[in-house]
Amino acid sequence: MYVAVKGGERAIRNAHQRLAERRRGDPATAELELNQIREQLGLAVDRVMSEGSLYAPELAALALKQARGDSVEAAFLLRVYRNTLPRFGYSEPLETARMAVERRISGAFKDLPGGQLLGATADYTHRLLDFSLAEARALDSQLVAPADEAPKGGTSDGGTSNGGPDGSAGPAAPTAASSETAAGAAVPRALDLLGDETLIETPPDADDGPVPDITREPPLFPAGRAQRLQTLARGDEGFLVGLAYSSQRGYGNTHPFVGELRQGRVSVEFTPEELGFAVEIGEVELSEMETINQFQGDAEQPPRFTRGYGLAFGRAERKALAMALLDRALRAEELGEEKSSPAQDEEFVLEHADNILSTGFLEHLKLPHHVDFQSERELLRALRKAWDERRRQAREAAE
Repeated sequence: MYVAVKGGERAIRNAHQRLAERRRGDPATAELELNQIREQLGLAVDRVMSEGSLYAPELAALALKQARGDSVEAAFLLRVYRNTLPRFGYSEPLETARMAVERRISGAFKDLPGGQLLGATADYTHRLLDFSLAEARALDSQLVAPADEAPKGGTSDGGTSNGGPDGSAGPAAPTAASSETAAGAAVPRALDLLGDETLIETPPDADDGPVPDITREPPLFPAGRAQRLQTLARGDEGFLVGLAYSSQRGYGNTHPFVGELRQGRVSVEFTPEELGFAVEIGEVELSEMETINQFQGDAEQPPRFTRGYGLAFGRAERKALAMALLDRALRAEELGEEKSSPAQDEEFVLEHADNILSTGFLEHLKLPHHVDFQSERELLRALRKAWDERRRQAREAAE
C-alpha cells in the first residue's frame, strides 16, 4: 500500500478503527461467538473453507467474523493464513466410496442400491420466511417431530428410503439411529449400474505422473483434468453456478442427470516417511457429485453416456453440482465437440474462477491512482486542444 498525501497514515489508522467499530456493531448486543458461527452458519463456513482451500472450521468461522460475513474476504484471509503453514506432504487419495454418508440421493435412479438418504435438505420445502426463528429457543420444539408426521421417502430426522425422493415404492424409513452409514462401510456407486451395462464411459484416465499441485505450479494451457478440477474446487461458487447455468441453457450443451450426490465424512490418511505405511490422521466432510451427461458415439465407439464430477469441502452440493457441469463442458475438445461457449473455454473459465485473484485485481482500482489519472487527463487535454484547432481550421476553410 502506498500513501499519496500527507497525513494518510493517520487516516488509514482511523479507517481501521472505524472498521473495528462497524465489525463489533452495537455494544449493547451480545458479541457473536465462533462456535455460534460454526454451528449455525455452517454452510457459510463450508464455503469459506472450500474457496480458501483450507479445511479448518474454527479458522473459517474466525475469518467470517473478521470479514463481517463477507465470504470472499473471509476466504482471502483463510488462504493468506494457509500460505504461512509448513507443508509436510500429501495425503493418500481419499476413498469416497467408504464415506460415512449423511446424505445420498440420485435424480436418475429410483431404486438406488443402498437406498436414498435425504439427510438435511431444503429441496422439498417452501421458500418462505420462518418468523418463529426470530424467537429465542423457538427451534428447540421443532427438532423432534411425531413419528406419524414423517414425510414419505425419509424420516423427519433425515432417514432413508429405497424408493425415490418422492417416497414411492420404498419400505418403511429407518429410525434416526440408522440415518447415516457407518464409517468404512463401502456404499455402492450409482453409476456402476450403467457401467455394468457398458452404457456409460469409464472414468476418464488420470494424467500420467504425479498429481500436479496448482498452489505451487499454476496451470498452463491446455491444462490437465486434475488441474481443472483443483481450480474449480477453489473457485467462486457464484461464478461457477452462473457458468453452469449458461451451459444448461445451450451455451455449452450440458444438461445432465444427477447420477449420485453424496455428503458425509471421509477419513484422511497420510504416509510418514519414517513409517512407510499410511495412518489415519483425521476426517473431513465432503460433498461429491457425479452426473450423467449426453451420450456420445462414433464409428469407433458405441453410443454411451458421459460423466461429470465435482467435489467440495463441507455441505456444498450446489458448488459440487456446478463443478460437475463445468467438468463435462470443459471436456468438449476431448470428446470431439465444437467449442462455442464460454463454459467450454478452458482458459476463460479457469483464469476467472478464482475469486481471490479476481477480487484483488478488481479492488485495487479503489487505491490511489492519482498520478496515472493526471497523466491521462493531460493527454486528453492535449488531444482535445488539437481537435478544437482542427475544427476551427475546417470552419475557416469552409467560409
